[in-house]
Amino acid sequence: MQNKLKIYNSLKQTKEDFKPLVEGKASLYVCGITVYDYCHIGHARVFVFFDTVARHLKKLGYDTKFVRNITDVDDKIINRANENKLSISDLTEKYIKAMHEDMQRLGIKPVSLEPKATEYIDEILSMIQVLIDKNIAYISKSGDVLYNVDSFSEYGKLSNQTLDNLKAGARVAVSADKKDPLDFVLWKLAKEGEPSWNSPWGDGRPGWHIECSAMATNCLGDTFDIHGGGHDLLFPHHENEIAQSEATTGKQYVNTWMHVGFVQVDKEKMSKSLNNFFTIREVLSEYHPEVIRYFLLSGHYRKPINYSIENLTSAKNSLDRLYTSLRGASINNDISIEKEDLYINYLNSFNNAMNDDFNTPESLVVLFEIAKELNLAKENNDYNKINILAYALKSMADTLGLLAIDVDSYFKSNLLDDSLSSEVEKLIKERDTAKKSKDYVKADEIRAKLTSLGVVLEDTKDGTIWKKV
Repeated sequence: MQNKLKIYNSLKQTKEDFKPLVEGKASLYVCGITVYDYCHIGHARVFVFFDTVARHLKKLGYDTKFVRNITDVDDKIINRANENKLSISDLTEKYIKAMHEDMQRLGIKPVSLEPKATEYIDEILSMIQVLIDKNIAYISKSGDVLYNVDSFSEYGKLSNQTLDNLKAGARVAVSADKKDPLDFVLWKLAKEGEPSWNSPWGDGRPGWHIECSAMATNCLGDTFDIHGGGHDLLFPHHENEIAQSEATTGKQYVNTWMHVGFVQVDKEKMSKSLNNFFTIREVLSEYHPEVIRYFLLSGHYRKPINYSIENLTSAKNSLDRLYTSLRGASINNDISIEKEDLYINYLNSFNNAMNDDFNTPESLVVLFEIAKELNLAKENNDYNKINILAYALKSMADTLGLLAIDVDSYFKSNLLDDSLSSEVEKLIKERDTAKKSKDYVKADEIRAKLTSLGVVLEDTKDGTIWKKV
C-alpha cells in the first residue's frame, strides 16, 4: 500500500498532504533563470529536481501544468549585452538556446509553458496599477514605482521573520526615494539607451519580483498548488512575490512552497560572485548526462549537496551498477507486468519514498534492491522474474530520468568521442582475430592497450562487449 504524497511546505515549515486545488490536477510554477550567461550546475539541480517532481506527479495520475519562466530583461542582461556589443535580443536568444540545449542533454522534459518577462508587460502594468490604486505602491521622487512593505501586514511570513527584525537587519541603504529601506522596485524608469516600455509612470521596465507574480497568476490563476525555486530565492524574491500577489488579488498566492538546497564547493555556496561555479556544459564535457542527474538526485533536495570529483565518480560507479544489472535482460513492455505482485511491491516501495517529500535518495535505494534481485534472477536463468524486474527497474528509474538508453549505448558513450570509439571497435576486432589464430600474446597486448584507454572488456558467448570506466 503506497502512502499519500506529502510535501515539505516552506511556508508552514512542515510536511503536508498534497491537496490540489482541483482534484486530479496539479499546477506548478518554478522560477527560471536570468538569461545573460550559460547555466551552471546549481541551476541544473533546480531544473533536474523539478523535472523529477513533474514526472512523479504525472506518474501518480495528476494532469500537471508546469510553468517555468525566463527573465529576459534585467540589469545584468543590459550590462552583458553592452560588454559584448550585442543587442538585448541577440544576447538573450543565445543563452535561451544554450539553456534548452543543456536541459535536453540532461533529459529534462519540456514544460507546459515557458513565459518570458518581456511578453507580459501589459499584465505587469495592470498589477502595478492595482497596487497604486490600493495605496500599496507609490511613485518615488526619482519616478520609480515602489512597493510599500509596511502596507502588507504579513510581510516576512515565508522567511519566518517579523518586519521589525527585517528592518533591524536590513542591508539596504536608506534612500530618499524610499519610505522604508525594505521597499522594492515594481517599475524602473529607463536610462538612456536601455530597453523600455511605455507606462503611465514613464518609459521603463519591470522590477524583477513583479515579473513572476504577473506571469504565475496569468498562467496558473490567482492561487495555484506549488511554487518552487532555489533556496536563495526564498528571501527576498519569493517573499516579495507573496506581498505583491496577495495585495493585488486578496487571495492566497500559493498553497505549497518548495525550495532546493545549494550546490556547494568546499562547503561554500556555488555562485558566480564567488567565482567557484561550473557551467553545465563544462560538467557535461566530463560526465555522462545521467551521471550528473544521478549525482544531483543522490542527496535530498532540501539539503546542500557538495560538488566534487569524488561525488561525481561515486555517482558514475553507482549508475554503472544499475546499467550493468540490465545487461542481457530483454525487456517485455507488456503492461500486464504491472499486475504482478513482485512489480507492485517494488512500485509501492518506490512511491513511498517519492511520496515522502520526493525522497530521491531512498528511491535510489529501491532501484538497487531491484537490481540486486535482477542479478540473482539472471544467475538462476529465471526469465519470467528477469522480465518483471527489468521492466520495474526501467519504469521506476524513468521517474528520475535515469536508465533512459540501452546498456551498450550508455557504456560506449562514457567520454568516448566518435574517433576513439571507432579505434576501440577496431582493436577489439584485431583481438578477436588474434584469439582465433591462438596468438594470445597479441590478444593480451591489445587488451592492455584498451585498459590504458580506460576500456574494460567482457568476453561473452555472444562476443566481446566493452565499457568505458
